Amino acid sequence: MERIKGKHRVYFKLIIIAYLLVIVLLGSANIVIYNKYLEEIDINKKLIINSKNINNKYTRSKKEINNLTKQIEELKNIDNNLSKTKEDVFILSTLLEKKIVAKQVNKKIAYLTFDDGPYHSTNRVLDILKENKVKATFFTIGLNKDTCYDNSNYSCYDIYKKIVDNGHTIANHTYSHLIFDGLYNSADSFINQVKIQEELIKERTGVITNIVRFPGGSGTAKHYGIKDSAINKLRENNYGWVDWSATDGDGGYIANATLAWNNLKNTINEDIEVILFHDYNNITITILPDVIAYLKDNNYIILPLFYDSIKVNK
Repeated sequence: MERIKGKHRVYFKLIIIAYLLVIVLLGSANIVIYNKYLEEIDINKKLIINSKNINNKYTRSKKEINNLTKQIEELKNIDNNLSKTKEDVFILSTLLEKKIVAKQVNKKIAYLTFDDGPYHSTNRVLDILKENKVKATFFTIGLNKDTCYDNSNYSCYDIYKKIVDNGHTIANHTYSHLIFDGLYNSADSFINQVKIQEELIKERTGVITNIVRFPGGSGTAKHYGIKDSAINKLRENNYGWVDWSATDGDGGYIANATLAWNNLKNTINEDIEVILFHDYNNITITILPDVIAYLKDNNYIILPLFYDSIKVNK
């Protein structure tokens, strides 16, 4: 799990806990309930106690479930360390994943992920996510962020913390991303870049992340002949790594939004998806609100990635 120093602003508005809890227990929570929670409910310490009880109890009587749901509706005045709260969200997400795999619920999960930032355009992505009340995962690099690559009038360093303060998972994409300039010379050159980026993220946000994405994906590391040794290095340093299962193709050339849409829809076919986007791509940013609506309409819950997810390789 991410380990967080101090108290930041509430990451998830904390209400996502209540939503996930109802989904896990009842298997048929309505999005309308979720929106009501977002607007009206603050969660207190009772939810944390209940979430611990749930982790090893997959079955409850209907009466117990109803009672617990009523408790959620009555929860007020959260006073809890943020890292503890986020940990409990991830515990519930893990349980939800298990229920989805076991076909015990009719919900699905989409993990939206954005690579290569932060950019100045990352601000637009963050605004869209906030407007739509969803959380995502940002795989960040550190090279040349004193000025934003896409707008030299601005610095992008403050955006690392903005990502965290907005409640998203910040993750590691190596410091340099220099695929063609030494990153994959060896497993050591790769892991060194991971560690440099880890320190930068820690310095800028107080967060120590343990989720990595290979620049170009693990297939690129394989092409350079270091995938297995690089994975061993990640394991030795307690990192998990993740590729993706769906994308709109924005890492390469896409001519227009229609092509991006077709790419995305043609690759979304799993109950638990990791969707690859890039937060520098204007076409992706343009279609993002519709992507979120499409996922919700197709029964996907949009969540941020976490280390214990089944989609993260250890």
